[in-house]
Amino acid sequence: MNPVLLIAKKRDGHELTANEIAALVAGYAEERIPDYQMSAWAMAVYLRGMTTAETAALTEAMLHSGTTLTWPAGGAIVDKHSTGGIGDKTSLILAPLLACYGLRVPMISGRGLGATGGTLDKLEAIAGFRTNLSLPEIERVVNDPAVGCVITGASQELAPADRKLYALRDVTATVASIPLITASIMSKKLAEGLQALVLDVKFGSGAFMKTRAAAEELAQSLVATGKRMGVATTALLTDMNQPLGQMAGNAVEVQESIEVLQGNGPEDVRDLTIALGAEVMVSAKQSGSLLTASEQLARSLDDGSAYERFARMVAAQGGNLDAPRPIAEESIVAAEQRGFLAAVDTEALGIAVIEMGAVAGR
Repeated sequence: MNPVLLIAKKRDGHELTANEIAALVAGYAEERIPDYQMSAWAMAVYLRGMTTAETAALTEAMLHSGTTLTWPAGGAIVDKHSTGGIGDKTSLILAPLLACYGLRVPMISGRGLGATGGTLDKLEAIAGFRTNLSLPEIERVVNDPAVGCVITGASQELAPADRKLYALRDVTATVASIPLITASIMSKKLAEGLQALVLDVKFGSGAFMKTRAAAEELAQSLVATGKRMGVATTALLTDMNQPLGQMAGNAVEVQESIEVLQGNGPEDVRDLTIALGAEVMVSAKQSGSLLTASEQLARSLDDGSAYERFARMVAAQGGNLDAPRPIAEESIVAAEQRGFLAAVDTEALGIAVIEMGAVAGR
């Protein structure tokens, strides 16, 4: 396999075969193909795009560059992925909520990217919470019927080719390629051994995809790839032209998540969490309809069982919910005249939160 020929083939707009893509990814993962050649190929993909078959082949090649989790018989293995937004804390609520119904949730999450907060950064605001579980630890906690879920970072064994290619894309202006985004997201998620996956694809000023059209294109690519790989995959398009909930920042988002888990909290956070969870419940054949699933999930928030499950997950990952979580002093900015809020620069809010010190564990 000559990488120059594959670079030229994609540069000229031709479709690569699954074997060609697999050879390219394997060569890069094994350091037989240098960064400069993979950079050229990534730029060719950025400019020329990929077919659904090519995107699925790239996903599969990166997936099989490392370990994939396997599970004993039991509840369905499910997960959710969000493309990221300001105040987006649904993962903290959804993982334990789904576990209440015997679903197993090995949620591999990430850190903040750009203006958006990271799920792992938020959870590290809980004293002692570990986000670096080993694969045996993930399997043990997820298979424990009293817990059934984890939220942790990706281990070195999962999709290592994606880790290398992502770092390369970050410095070669090729991050925004939809086929490359799709393969990156799905290779890590599919390495979890999933049966069902729901995607929260956000659009607007506080999202990576600024327009609904771009978000639709990404959602279609993600869903098509997931289904092609044998995973029941659905997606919701959600508006990020305003923050989700009333809090943005790591410790305060943990507190708001706890409020929702205890049957309170902002309605938009609760409603989105339930909508995402209902998609998973139906895909995993745990419920017969979205309406029935939504009613089930709402009950588990209201009766405290979702919070109890969250507390067990936190304890299993070394966290102490009773320890104080320091937050900044409250400052009120009052309007000088009557009116209503017409628009929000959500991305600017996210940047402001970061500049105020919203780093891991704070």
